[in-house]
This record gives sequence, C-alpha cells and structure tokens, in this order.
Amino acid sequence: MAEGILRTAAGDLLDVHSAGSNPSGYVHPLAIRAMAEIGIDISSHTSKHMNDYLERDVHTVVTVCGNADQACPMFPGQVSRHHWGFDDPAHAEGTEEEQMAVFRRVRDEIQKVFNAYAAGWQEATELNR
Repeated sequence: MAEGILRTAAGDLLDVHSAGSNPSGYVHPLAIRAMAEIGIDISSHTSKHMNDYLERDVHTVVTVCGNADQACPMFPGQVSRHHWGFDDPAHAEGTEEEQMAVFRRVRDEIQKVFNAYAAGWQEATELNR
C-alpha cells in the first residue's frame, strides 16, 4: 500500500519502489481492495525482497512496519532514512470486514503521512528552481 500511495502522491518527483525484509510472495487481496477504494490500483504490484535493491543507487529509504528500520541495510548512495511504524494490516484478525477495517485505517494513516512527505519534496523542488 505504501508504494502505491507514495507513487500517487509524488508523481514523477520520486522514483518509488518497495521491498521487505521478509516478503510474503504476494500482495494481500485486502490491500488491493483497500487501495482500489481510493482509486489506486496495486493489483500488478509484486512482493519483493530488499536485497533485490542492494546493487542499486538508493537516495532515501523509508521503512513503514514495526522494526523494519532495524532490519533494513544501508544502500549504495543512501542519503537519508525515515521510519514511520504503521501497523501491519496483514496481521489483523477477526472477520473479513474487521480485517478490512484495519487495512482501511492503516491505508489512511500512510496516505496522510506520505501526502505530507511528497508535499515537502515538491516544495523543496520548487524552492531549488
């Protein structure tokens, strides 16, 4: 969800990719559904491991779940790192609707933070012109 939200919020301003320290191998169907509700299609996204990016020049690393900031390595060219510890909605329990409520809550929290983050990048870009 984080990748889809940041890609949408940042547009062409940032090159956004997501990966995890322990990828599930699939994108959770409730995540796809929650994102579709706000007009973002992540149905073609894939679950990737962070090691897939160790050979790439990475400017900024943003970690979003639990202790991901501790599990994430330094990447070549990395300038900064941010951590926002959102709940992992894939661990939600209860009925499908109760789980969906958790996916919606986390989606909305991520969207609020990432919209502000992208707006800061936009403002900095405009100031540097």
